[in-house]
Amino acid sequence: MMAEEHTTETGTEERINRRKVREGMVVSDAMQATVIVAVVERVRHARYGKTVQRTKRLYVHDEQNEAKVGDRIRVIETRPLSKLKRWRLMEILERAR
Repeated sequence: MMAEEHTTETGTEERINRRKVREGMVVSDAMQATVIVAVVERVRHARYGKTVQRTKRLYVHDEQNEAKVGDRIRVIETRPLSKLKRWRLMEILERAR
């Protein structure tokens, strides 16, 4: 259901990746193979039109425990890995100073 298959001119089937990708800041790395990432989203208020910031905390799977607090990382949506984890570490964009 997540990926749809399309046939190209050559007849080979190709999968189109529809997984969500987000960027955020690591706020906790206390767990094993898991980090918590704060993703800030700017949206316009429905009635007043003012831009407001909404923060979501995503539980991200980090197999090698590479990400540390303060790192800016890119995450990708994945199948449920645990009760709360639905995201996987894609790459570390910027290390904390």
